[in-house]
Amino acid sequence: MPEVDVLSVAETWSYWDGEIPASVPRNVGLPDELSDSICLVVQGVRRCGKSTLLRQLISHYGLDPARCALINFEDPRLVNNLTYELLDALVEQFRSRHRRAKKLAFFLDEIQAVDGWQKWLRSQLDRPRGNLFIVTGSNARLLSGELSTALTGRHLTVELYPFDLDEARGKKARLSLPRFLESGGFPEPLARSDGDMLLRQYFHDIVERDIRERIGARSSLPIRQAIQMVYESSGSELSLRRVAGAVGIAVETAAAYLEASESAYLLFGVPFFAFSERKRANRNKKYYPIDTGLRRVVATATGQDRGKALECATHLALRRRHREVFYWKGKGEVDFVTRGGQQIVPYQVTWDEPSDRHRAAIEEFYERFPTAEEAVFVTTKTFRELFSDVDNPRR
Repeated sequence: MPEVDVLSVAETWSYWDGEIPASVPRNVGLPDELSDSICLVVQGVRRCGKSTLLRQLISHYGLDPARCALINFEDPRLVNNLTYELLDALVEQFRSRHRRAKKLAFFLDEIQAVDGWQKWLRSQLDRPRGNLFIVTGSNARLLSGELSTALTGRHLTVELYPFDLDEARGKKARLSLPRFLESGGFPEPLARSDGDMLLRQYFHDIVERDIRERIGARSSLPIRQAIQMVYESSGSELSLRRVAGAVGIAVETAAAYLEASESAYLLFGVPFFAFSERKRANRNKKYYPIDTGLRRVVATATGQDRGKALECATHLALRRRHREVFYWKGKGEVDFVTRGGQQIVPYQVTWDEPSDRHRAAIEEFYERFPTAEEAVFVTTKTFRELFSDVDNPRR
């Protein structure tokens, strides 16, 4: 049995006797109901609001807070007990407290910190006893790899991002689009005068805890330099060889750093659009940051690049809505392409009105893909209309 009193730890994270604090509702697609044979997995970058979403799920699904055990496995009191026995103890002790309850809910925050959690959770789901499990994690590769093997057919996954513009306005009313692009969407920094300092700390923590420690790198400096270069080059094709040369590391090491950074949700690779996998693989990716505010405080050469910030925000808005986001380039360049079944949609992003260059690239794209849908031009005037969820929330 664990040496720590796991229920006393859970009590500090739960709301058994207290009122759940109000928070900004999140625009995230959720399943209609919870099941004791299917685990709900919430993935996203550190500090984007996953713990807050867990609290919101209690009321969203009409659960009794007294019968919901919340616990964060990065709590320092648990550091010497992070094994499946801790999970066993939590369930058994909470069940003992509610012997007559047909349904209890367990919200397991940052589950990837616990050794053996995958097989333990699979055993719980294979023999359901009225226990609902909702887990979160800050590393997509770790969770997706383990879930795909250990929890095949036993989980539903949703991804959570920093606030979009509508959500940010729920935290900071009357926030303009330019100010949102500058501040970004991380909830806590958005409401603080020292938000930039907090964003820099987030970057340090993610690099150290979710990247360097995971891949066993001796120093975080080259990792930070690689990410900084990617942030500064956001929206441009970028080769691993170029990153490796700039940082002074091997190409294979640069690939490992960027892959780990994607898994930690610090950045996203956007591939070239083509129906052929070979053609995609032969072209370099473009990369975009998880947040425009984080990019601003990390990169050193962004200046007043408002157009690039709008492009980064558009990428995030499209990623929230589409499984895959691409770019395309011939003589001209189409910023983004989305595909849903046979439907192909090109997007061009510009701060003001589209130029002849933008329209020429779209015409070239139609010559190559004549069945594509009508192009979407994203500007400061159309951004909120295109990507607002106020009238059609996904919650």
